[in-house]
Amino acid sequence: MDAYRRVLMKPIGLGIIGCGGICSAYFGGARTYDFLNVVACADLVPEAARAAANEYGCEAISVDELLARDDIEIVINLTIPQVHAEIALRALEAGKHTHCEKPLAVTLEDGRKVVEAGKAAGLRVGCAPDTFMGSGIQTCRKLLDDGLIGRPIAGTAFMMCHGHESWHANPGFYYLPGGGPVFDMGPYYITALINLFGPARRVCASTQRTFETRTSTSEARNGDVLPVEVTTHVAGTLDFACGAIITMIMSFDVWAHRHTNIELYGTEGSMHVPDPNGFGGTVSTATASNRMEWVEQPHTHGYEGSRCIGVADMAMAIEHKRPHRCSGELALHALEIMHAFDASSQTGRHVELQTTCERPAALPVGLKEGELDAS
Repeated sequence: MDAYRRVLMKPIGLGIIGCGGICSAYFGGARTYDFLNVVACADLVPEAARAAANEYGCEAISVDELLARDDIEIVINLTIPQVHAEIALRALEAGKHTHCEKPLAVTLEDGRKVVEAGKAAGLRVGCAPDTFMGSGIQTCRKLLDDGLIGRPIAGTAFMMCHGHESWHANPGFYYLPGGGPVFDMGPYYITALINLFGPARRVCASTQRTFETRTSTSEARNGDVLPVEVTTHVAGTLDFACGAIITMIMSFDVWAHRHTNIELYGTEGSMHVPDPNGFGGTVSTATASNRMEWVEQPHTHGYEGSRCIGVADMAMAIEHKRPHRCSGELALHALEIMHAFDASSQTGRHVELQTTCERPAALPVGLKEGELDAS
């Protein structure tokens, strides 16, 4: 079967639990694929579910009703991080495959429970982010695999801002367990790096909580005092099994900086990787063959993408009995890495990682929007 062509298959029914701001990206993204069909949605706030259902043309029902529906095969879990594991486990108990917004869970123990429950039930567990499947990072993956910059040696990853209280309508949860720069933005960077390099083996870091409280200046919450219960500045190194060492800084305490998102350094050159929170972006390389001048590289992959490609890939994987790329094992490995930053800082030692995962398969060149490979 031609892996470069979309494989027509019976539509797979989706149910969305959690109708907050991110749900529009999933409703819209699902429409990209003719083999996905959002059947129903649910939310603890019934009005939110009804509004989403009216806008996107599905049913608004309760969580219990959604989990009982025979025409729903995959549950998309868009709830707040503190209940990600609870909803995922309920979906698996109901015989549904589940795909969760990041992170997989707040605690590593709960993340393990979800992955193990999926294996025991013979069901798929998936988790965002799926941005590493976009054209920008897939182009970097191909150039790296083709050896353009040689053997990977090192790299840098920076995500620094001054938090979300100046603009977010409800910023308080960003400073509670499951929040902070590592759990909010870390999954994009860490997952992208695992896609590029494969699994990590150990972490060393220093972390701090700079402020005891933050004051919201957003229009919706102006003046609210927000307690800070999580680390807000992290400086660490990730040693990958392939031998590459990545220096990473993630912070909600920095007003401005000029660092790039991700850069990779190899034996034959360097590579600029675009923002892993997006699907596209500029890719550039500097190699010995072009006198170490930065050259913008054309995208080898055309998929600019939208959120839901991870769900679509899971649906295709279920149909054709192949691994899905946004796997529970990948998300669990990323979750352990995120917890390892604080663990290393608190103990003053490297943290040897206990989890691992397969490096996700690269996407074939030539796929267009709405297409995915069968094998």
